[in-house]
Amino acid sequence: MEQRLLGRTGISISPLVYGTLPLGYLQADLSPEEGGRLIRYALERGVTAIDTATLYETYAHVREGLKGYNGEITVITKSHAADPQTARAHVERGLKELEREQLDIVHIHAARIEDPFVERAGVIEEMVKMKSEGKIAHVGLSTHYISAVRKAALHPEIEVVHPLINRTGMGILDGTATEMAAAIKLCSDAGTGVYAMKALAGGNLISEARSSFAYVLGLPGIHGVAVGMLSEKEIAANIALFSGIAPDEECWQELESRTRRLAIMKSFCKGCGNCVDACINGALRMEDGKPVVDETACVLCGYCGAECPEFIIRVV
Repeated sequence: MEQRLLGRTGISISPLVYGTLPLGYLQADLSPEEGGRLIRYALERGVTAIDTATLYETYAHVREGLKGYNGEITVITKSHAADPQTARAHVERGLKELEREQLDIVHIHAARIEDPFVERAGVIEEMVKMKSEGKIAHVGLSTHYISAVRKAALHPEIEVVHPLINRTGMGILDGTATEMAAAIKLCSDAGTGVYAMKALAGGNLISEARSSFAYVLGLPGIHGVAVGMLSEKEIAANIALFSGIAPDEECWQELESRTRRLAIMKSFCKGCGNCVDACINGALRMEDGKPVVDETACVLCGYCGAECPEFIIRVV
């Protein structure tokens, strides 16, 4: 698979980035061994970047996938910390659990934060400090806000941006896909590395996966796309697609026929409403003391499940 330079970082990555969110407890809840096997399958076929996060609880999966692997790899993680002390603890945890001396990229995980340069200023400062200490190679920003992507272009301490973008604009919190695309180009023109998330809107665009990937990959300034993958067939098909190889029509018809949804085991729900507060897209509401999903707004991220004290919410 070709390698693309990620802005001014000096890092080259494959255009297909392995997104590990679906491997963990928020979605498929695979064992570290099974998740690691899938990651290793992708690495051995040309994928050179892995996207994870403290919130995903997939460090064990990544560690298993990397065990004994000697190829080129960029490990990217995120901290959702609201304060510098917690951010440092997240980085230290990542170094320990991933068994690495340095994390290649650490994002401020700010999907719900409209202005992270104000609301997470202390965290950004701490990340830059940890970069000077050698714990982090590059500081990044993960966001669903167009305004945050635009501001990142003006902040050279942010070397990589991980924005939400898909052809429908689903999940973007303050504008359209066209506006996000313009912000992405602004960042890229400033030398910021950009790799995208939610090209399939969390699974809502699975039925048009090929055209949806083509849209994001064709945007000016996009260096890669993080994609969650749960089978060898899916990995192989995406590697071929991202490499410009003619797609296996029968395989893709099967992959594009899949469906995903947010499942809530309401019989066990105690009606706390934590999931509603956690939903960044307003896709959950309470009715008769139980959460109800608006599937037209849900991007299937699973973050609501992370806030459920009963662990009864999952993307399936």
